[in-house]
Amino acid sequence: MRFAPPALAAVAAVLLACAAPAHAGGPSLVLGVNETAVKRQSLSEARARMAIVRLIGFDTVRINTTWWPGETEPDAAEVQEFRNVVAAAQLNGIRVVVAVYNHGNRTTPLSEEYRTEFAEYAAWIVRTFPYIREVIVGNEPNLNRFWMPQFTEDGGNAAAPAYLELLAQTYDRLKAVSPSVTVIGGALAPRGTDRPGTNRDTHSPVKFLRDLGAAYRTSGRTRPIMDQLSIHPYGDSSSQPPNRSRHPGTTVGLADYAKLVRVLGEAFDGTRQRGSTLPIVYGEFGVETRIPRARQHLYSGAEPARTRPVDEQTQGRFYRQAIGLAFCQPTVRALMLFHVWDEPLLPGWQSGVYYVDGRPKASLPAVRQALAESRRGVVRRCPGLALTPAVERLVWPRGRITGRAPLRLGLRCSIDCAYTAHLVRVGQRTPVAVARGQAVGKVLTSVVLRRPQGQPRTNAGRYVVRLFLAAPVNRGRTVVRTSPPLNLG
Repeated sequence: MRFAPPALAAVAAVLLACAAPAHAGGPSLVLGVNETAVKRQSLSEARARMAIVRLIGFDTVRINTTWWPGETEPDAAEVQEFRNVVAAAQLNGIRVVVAVYNHGNRTTPLSEEYRTEFAEYAAWIVRTFPYIREVIVGNEPNLNRFWMPQFTEDGGNAAAPAYLELLAQTYDRLKAVSPSVTVIGGALAPRGTDRPGTNRDTHSPVKFLRDLGAAYRTSGRTRPIMDQLSIHPYGDSSSQPPNRSRHPGTTVGLADYAKLVRVLGEAFDGTRQRGSTLPIVYGEFGVETRIPRARQHLYSGAEPARTRPVDEQTQGRFYRQAIGLAFCQPTVRALMLFHVWDEPLLPGWQSGVYYVDGRPKASLPAVRQALAESRRGVVRRCPGLALTPAVERLVWPRGRITGRAPLRLGLRCSIDCAYTAHLVRVGQRTPVAVARGQAVGKVLTSVVLRRPQGQPRTNAGRYVVRLFLAAPVNRGRTVVRTSPPLNLG
């Protein structure tokens, strides 16, 4: 219930820091979307698309830009798209993350010249657009689609040491622009063969990270190479529930978090590069849906058999599972769903919550609710997560109050909070009135204390309201607040 302050109320604003333990997930989890379709030549189109991103409940948008050999900055048309994205994002309060990568394996930046160009290209973006403070370096360098060669002639890992050089050089160049820029490395695909000569040379993320760590240790570098690690934890197919995507081998799905943290520790713990405590970004995660007959004319091509798309309700359920998993994983900082709008070519991704014509899918309400419940701290119960709500606003009744009207106070918590309010005579402990309920995070809620009926007027006097607040899910410390004295007649 929204609160309308009574005539005899005064506002006391109390700002407290959230007392949850160090936890990158939980209500602080960044919930974004990987959606380059917000890049438009028209500012009005960019604003319209960004407004939809915000209305769904995403707080971050990841966009992509492709570097070509010889370039040290985007071309004029793409610069205009960047301007429009930044303006639209600022208007809607959306964070922008930029992924910079080469255009396929024929443009792998292996030479010093190409690495210098690539690093300058990334630096130009954050220097020109100070609103952009997060950069992903590369895209799936463990796959031969984006990085070649993957193997040396004797079967060793050629990709990881070469990517290390690019990542280190780009890290240094970005930090020279501003130490506040967050450099996100990896952007790894979730699986690979780890075998040369298969006509699709790829490395698993486990093998790639171990070899990246080994190359870092032997390089003698005394600075980090990344502030966060990005990985794309897609399931084996869209039909695989995220909470069942645990793999015994070297694949990394959303349910393989413990494996990923262990491998990061093996690769980097004991060096200047954070390992097991490195924040993790799930930079892409998508679940494709089947296209209804009535909309099939909007799409072209053929769906790959391995995709195994699901119905819209299942997509919504799987996205909620994914958000819940990331919410509970202590070092996960962000989850980016892929996409908002379907791609029109069926070999691509029909993983949006809108069809290609802009019509919403039945999954949209479930996704919107899960995004909101994550920020409110109630999307899932997590082992070891203890949340304490911060009181963002508190409106006490004050002064002398006569008659038998109920007492009302206004409450807004940073996350959902269960409350118990006691009306207590000064100098006593036993409450004469009690109210219990639950306030939705970020919503100003009215708490009503009804004074006991039939009490003699001799009970008039000085009273206080004691308010006890706790998280209803993943409960941590109880917050106690006491009102100024009230004179009840």
